[in-house]
Amino acid sequence: MVIAITREVSSRFNECEITHIDRTPIDLDIARAQHHEYIKSLATLGCQIVELPAETDLPDSVFVEDTAFILDEVAVITRPGADSRKPETESIIQALSPYRPLVHITAPATVDGGDVLVLGKNIYVGISTRSNDAAIRQLQELLDNYGYKVTGVEMHDCLHLKTAVTKVDEKTLLINPKWVDNFHFKDFDWIVVDSSEPFAANCLPVNGQIIYPTSFPKTRTKLEARGYKIQAVSVDELAKAEGAVTCCSLII
Repeated sequence: MVIAITREVSSRFNECEITHIDRTPIDLDIARAQHHEYIKSLATLGCQIVELPAETDLPDSVFVEDTAFILDEVAVITRPGADSRKPETESIIQALSPYRPLVHITAPATVDGGDVLVLGKNIYVGISTRSNDAAIRQLQELLDNYGYKVTGVEMHDCLHLKTAVTKVDEKTLLINPKWVDNFHFKDFDWIVVDSSEPFAANCLPVNGQIIYPTSFPKTRTKLEARGYKIQAVSVDELAKAEGAVTCCSLII
């Protein structure tokens, strides 16, 4: 059974952190409707949904991915880079405790889950405004006994590593090579986003299908041409807060 942990949209969502895009007003009703459709897609693909209540005082808290990442052996509780987001981990600790032993990132390290790309026993961490070198060293110490290798990846022009590259399957990555040091990924097959859709590299594989935004039709065509089945979702209102399809769930 695949479990998806999600969290309802905060009533203060318009106060979200913005780093690499211009702030535009968010329609809260539309954002919530899109989030509900996203959850429905996860359920359609066979996920058991664990839905956490909205955190009124934590505007970005719908983006649960940034609070943790989950391995076979343990779940890592992150320490988000934005101070406003650090309290988000408290309820995630409670939610993940039944499923995995937990390890914790501590000061001075900061890391957002959106900067963490797990490819087998290799863990890549984007060096961003949210994730620092101390986190890479700490993660290596925490996960060394499980056989993981943690590597920092240079990136630019986007918030998180998984804005620029995500896993499609065990051998294939969806990537915008203009935004990330792609040397680390040379042993994988690449599906390169259409040049007119620079934000199109974020996809969420679940049970043999791909949850993917409706906003990027040209890149979607590339995925479908390679035989991938797409579960299309509208997340353009959530994207106004620099969110994407991986951001809104923790998949176990």
